[in-house]
Amino acid sequence: MPSDMQLLKENLAVVEPVQDKAVGYFYATLFRRNPEVRSMFPLVMDVQRDRLFRALTSAVQGMDRPESLVPMLRQLARDHRKFGVRPEHYEVVGRALIGAVRQYSYGDWSEEIEAAWWRAFTMIARTMIDAAAEVEHEPATWQAEIVSHQRRTLDIAVLRLRPDAPYPFEAGQYTTVESPWLPRVWRSYSMANAPRPGNEIELHVRRIGAGWVSGALLRKHQAGDVLRLGPPRGDTVLDRDSPRDLLCVAGSTGLAPMKAIIEDLGRSNTTRRAHLFFGARLEEDLYDLDGLDDLAARHPWLTVIPTVSHDPGYPGEQGNAAEVAARRGAWQHHDVYVSGSPAMITAATALFRELQVPAGRIRYDSFGDTGIVRGF
Repeated sequence: MPSDMQLLKENLAVVEPVQDKAVGYFYATLFRRNPEVRSMFPLVMDVQRDRLFRALTSAVQGMDRPESLVPMLRQLARDHRKFGVRPEHYEVVGRALIGAVRQYSYGDWSEEIEAAWWRAFTMIARTMIDAAAEVEHEPATWQAEIVSHQRRTLDIAVLRLRPDAPYPFEAGQYTTVESPWLPRVWRSYSMANAPRPGNEIELHVRRIGAGWVSGALLRKHQAGDVLRLGPPRGDTVLDRDSPRDLLCVAGSTGLAPMKAIIEDLGRSNTTRRAHLFFGARLEEDLYDLDGLDDLAARHPWLTVIPTVSHDPGYPGEQGNAAEVAARRGAWQHHDVYVSGSPAMITAATALFRELQVPAGRIRYDSFGDTGIVRGF
C-alpha cells in the first residue's frame, strides 16, 4: 500500500502543470467562503500566489525529515501571528486547499489521497497551532522608529531602527518589515548587528527590480518614520561551542548578517580567526568599507577581503566573493557562513561542498527581495 508521502508526491506531480489555476481556485474559494480573512492578505496577490505551491511542495517533501520540517513550521507559526492568524483559520485554509488540489487533479483522486492530504495538513496545522500558543504572551509585532537613514548608493541604504519594546534576536537572524506605504506586504532583512544596549537594530536595504518595500524604504522613508517588524527568524547564528575558524562570504547586502556574526564573535573570542569576503558587482557597490575597516581595526583576528566581479579596472580582488575565497585558501576545517541572493547562495554552497567543506558546517538562510510573505 502506498505511503502518504508517495500518494501526495504523485498527486502534486499531477497538479503542478496547472498550479496557477489551482492556486487561483484556492484563494477564490477561501475568500468567497470566508470573506473576513481577505483583510489578512495583501491587496496585490501576485507574490502571494507564486509562493503557495512552492510552500506546499516543500512541506510535502519535508515530511520524511521531521527534524527539519517541524522547527521550520514552528518558526513559521510564530511569524504568522503578525497576520492575526488564529487556530480556527487553519481548518478553513485546509478545506480550501485540499478542495483546490482535488479540483485540479482531473480525476486522479481517491478517498486514500484525500485522507493522506488531511493527515498531512492536520499534522502541519497542529504543529503550528501549538507553536503559536507557546508564545502568545510575546508581542506579535513591534513598532520600530527609524532613528537614522543613510543612503549609501543609488540602490542601497543603511537604516537604524529602535523597536518600541525589547526585540529578542540573535546575531545572524533576520526580521520581516512592513511599511505603512504597503500594508500587509512584508519583506525580509537581516540585522547587521548583534544585540546591543539601547535596543537598536541596523538593516541594510537594497532595491532590486520593482522592489515595492525596498523602494519605499529607500525613497519614501526617513528618520522619524515608523515601520512594523515581525519576530526574528533564521538559523544562521554563531556556533559558540565550535573551536573552528570562520569563513564569511557575503554578496552585496548579504554583508549584514556577516557583520552581526563577527560582532558577536568579538565579544568572547580569544582563539578563533575569521576571514570575511565581501563581494559586489562594481567598486561603488562596496557600500560599507569604512565600517569594515573599523571592524578589522578593533579585531586583529579578522581579515576583510573586498571583491568586485564586473569591473575590470578594480585594483583589488576580481571575481565573486565565493570564487575569490576558493582561490585564497583551504576551508574544509572552517565554519562557513554564506549570505546574499538565492542564486549566489546556491552557487557558493555548491562550490564549498566541492572544496570538501562538510555540508553541516555551511550555514545560510535564503530569501530574496520578495521575502517571506506567508506560508499559505
